[in-house]
Formats: sequence, C-alpha cells, structure tokens
Amino acid sequence: LFGLSVDLTIPGFDYFQLNTYYRETDGKRDGSGVWQITPAWMYTLPVGNSELIIDGYIDWVVENDDSYHANLHFNPQVKYDLAKAMGWGERFYVGVEYDYWSDKYGIKDSRFFRTDQNTVSLLLKGHF
Repeated sequence: LFGLSVDLTIPGFDYFQLNTYYRETDGKRDGSGVWQITPAWMYTLPVGNSELIIDGYIDWVVENDDSYHANLHFNPQVKYDLAKAMGWGERFYVGVEYDYWSDKYGIKDSRFFRTDQNTVSLLLKGHF
C-alpha cells in the first residue's frame, strides 16, 4: 500500500483531507494494482450553547480487475454535543450515521449475492 495525503484549507471546514492509495496484494488475486481515493472531512456548526458536527469519509476504489470491481463506501455522521448543551462538560454526542457501500469488498452486487450496503444508524458517542 502506497499513499499520499494532502490537507486542504477549505473555508468553514475544521479539516478536509484528500488521501490516495495504490493498493497491492501478493499479485496472485484480483484487486492488486488498483487506486483508492479517500476524502475525509469535518465541519462544525454552532447551535445554541452547543454544536453540530458533520464529518465522514468516502473510500472510492476506482479500477476494475477481472473479478474485482470498483466500489464506493460513503460514511457521513451528523452529531450534536448533548453534554455541552446540557452543561455536563463536552463531547457526548447524539446523532445519526449513514453507511453506503456499493460492491462491498470489490464483489459485484447481484440478485443472488447482495454486496450493496445501505444502512442508517443512531449514534451515542462519548469521549473520555
């Protein structure tokens, strides 16, 4: 795995990174020698006495081999700092996460073998 990471300054964002990876295996299976692009971000919005945080990443494997398929994994979160809002300190978040992954693990989705994932989850997240 070879990679390059670039931090971009985008107004309003706490951070925005653009990462690229060249993925190699032992060369005996498909999925070796393909590129992956992974942006990651965080954006904070003040809301009353607290804040709303929008963060996440996208993993995009852009190339196909014979049996390994390009795939996209999109995973954003929207979180509210409940502890800060209630005066309990900081960093106890409640929120929601969306997870979408097409052709998971490079396996093409079919009606006989489902590899597309589409899920919403509720979050409780504490930092100690």
